[in-house]
Amino acid sequence: MHALPSLSLWNRWWQTVCAKMPFSDWLLVGTLLALGGSWNVIRADGGSERNCSAIPPYLPSTVVNTTLRLQALREAMSSFNVSAYIIPGTDAHLSEYIAPRDARMAFMTGFTGSAGTAVVTLKKAVLWTDSRYWVQAERQMDCNWELERDVSISSITDWLIREVSDTGNIGFDPFLFSIQTYESYSYYLVPAKLMLKSIPDNLVDRVWTDRPLIPPDNLIRLPDRVVERTWQMKVEHIRTQMTDNPYKPTAVLLSALDETAWLFNLRGNDVPYNPFFYSYTLLTLNEIWLFVHKDRVTEDLKLYLNSTCFLAHCVQLLEYEQVRVMLKNYMTTPGVKVWIGTEYTNYALYELITPEEKLLTSAYSPVLTTKAVKDETEQRILRDAHVRDAVAVIQLLMWLEKVVPEGKETEMTAAYYVNERRSKQKDSRGPSFETISASGPNAALAHYSPSNATSRKLTVDEMYLVDSGGQYLDGTTDITRTVHWGTPTDMQKEAFTRVLMGNIEISRTIFPSGTKGVNMEMLGRRALWEVGLNYGHGTGHGVGNYFGVHEWPVGFQSNNIPFREGMFTSIEPGYYKENDFGIRIEDVVVIVPAHTKYGHKYLTFKTVSLVPYDRKLIDTSLMSPQQLQWLDNYYLTIRELMGAELDRQGLTEEKKWMLKHTVPFQSATASAAVSSLSLTLTALATALLHNLL
Repeated sequence: MHALPSLSLWNRWWQTVCAKMPFSDWLLVGTLLALGGSWNVIRADGGSERNCSAIPPYLPSTVVNTTLRLQALREAMSSFNVSAYIIPGTDAHLSEYIAPRDARMAFMTGFTGSAGTAVVTLKKAVLWTDSRYWVQAERQMDCNWELERDVSISSITDWLIREVSDTGNIGFDPFLFSIQTYESYSYYLVPAKLMLKSIPDNLVDRVWTDRPLIPPDNLIRLPDRVVERTWQMKVEHIRTQMTDNPYKPTAVLLSALDETAWLFNLRGNDVPYNPFFYSYTLLTLNEIWLFVHKDRVTEDLKLYLNSTCFLAHCVQLLEYEQVRVMLKNYMTTPGVKVWIGTEYTNYALYELITPEEKLLTSAYSPVLTTKAVKDETEQRILRDAHVRDAVAVIQLLMWLEKVVPEGKETEMTAAYYVNERRSKQKDSRGPSFETISASGPNAALAHYSPSNATSRKLTVDEMYLVDSGGQYLDGTTDITRTVHWGTPTDMQKEAFTRVLMGNIEISRTIFPSGTKGVNMEMLGRRALWEVGLNYGHGTGHGVGNYFGVHEWPVGFQSNNIPFREGMFTSIEPGYYKENDFGIRIEDVVVIVPAHTKYGHKYLTFKTVSLVPYDRKLIDTSLMSPQQLQWLDNYYLTIRELMGAELDRQGLTEEKKWMLKHTVPFQSATASAAVSSLSLTLTALATALLHNLL
């Protein structure tokens, strides 16, 4: 269903006028008309949504004028003989986070949400996005654009079938389509005799005259202290998987940005919150081609990569844009077969791998499935990163406990504070995503992040949710805590406790190696389901070593791979009461062997996030003895590891706060009597053992 009503003749006239004059001119005209008191006009308060049925259209100050952009794009479309052009909100590597230069949908529409698809015809322009972003879209788009409250490809194709004649071509950039996306569009459009036309030269880029440049930063290699497997060892491991594969691929094509970065132990700075760089790799049994912006590869890195030779362990550097030409040439070689992971290979490369007998597919490439299991060094340093990260989160919670009653702090200041605290920790490389700092009703929006327009003041009368993480040279972190500084309601306590019970039930589960996360995901929901509550997001995702905070293919979804020892994942059940409060408890865990009475090859989770939960929100009467025992054991781990770290950093006040909030639940009286000397000795012993390891 269209979001906007049919335009009246007056509206059609006004849009024609608007299209022929600069935005600043008709803003002035609208303001002058407003002085006469007869028409709604553009306001500068930024607090309202657009109204395109008003005369003249009512537009908040947050909109972007897209008239000239659309005009230029339509001219480009005509030159390629396409009747419609599809603009996804992703990049050529199908990344979760994209660089500013890849924000083509945002440039064309003015809408900056992270999910959506835009379609432009010669007469209309429409954005599809989900319910999280409907209000935002109405505040950011001008009246050149209509909003469809849907995200399904079937909705987009239904619209295209209605709007485009059966002789029209639908243009798209194949670099921005996954294989599945292309097949889904074709499924609906081909029966309607509409043809998809692949245009590798992106049309938006042609009209985006001030498109951001690629960052000039050189690529870096990871220091030896955080690397166990050299890039040569990794290459040989992947080649072994190729030769062991019964279908005998001769090459593996790597398209996801983290694949190449992991393979060569390199990092970059091209994508916000992610240490990735634009790249592809074509790895054969006796050659290695790395497609990258060569001017950012230093002489030291060229030496590190053996880039001056042409042997099996020499990385031949080619320009990033040459990947299609090189792949096309490789496909002309007799007897070749290219192995791709379909989840992250774009259609621009896939369409070159013909005929079919030269193609081998799996959901994920052998690099992604190998990377999912951390080696011993990666496990150790990722645990270390979580210890240091917990210091910053403890500092945040302790500070908020002090200052919130004064009534001066906001969601924004809290987000800034935790990021600033993290920046002081060893090997910090910035946040791993935009901090979710949400109070009261804002916390009911699962992925809300504060802005100047939406930031609420923090008070003792509301629950507060903070979901944040850091990038460190040795690891990536992600943790969520929910607190209340006043008196929570019975409903809030019960909901929080049941979310915590779900977190614990997954964390204490013992399961056979090879179990898929989706088969145990319901354990995180069961306590909520028992009283008719639930949550609408996933229960967990993989986490990297100075990589993406959402690292596929590990997690609890149906398309994640089975769990194996050495994998890291988050566990994050929640509950959200609309317009009231939100709860999420998120910890990162590592999968470790479980010692069972009879069975072998059984696994369980070990929590590596080390920040206590809010005691006043826990109703222990709802919890089982086994859950309380797990919680007490977890708090003992926090006391041991964080006590040593806080001592090492000289943070006496933070240590006292941590000890106060980790008193065991099943023996609180006895624990309170433990002498400070014994705690200090425990912390000292832990620190010595940690240094020895």
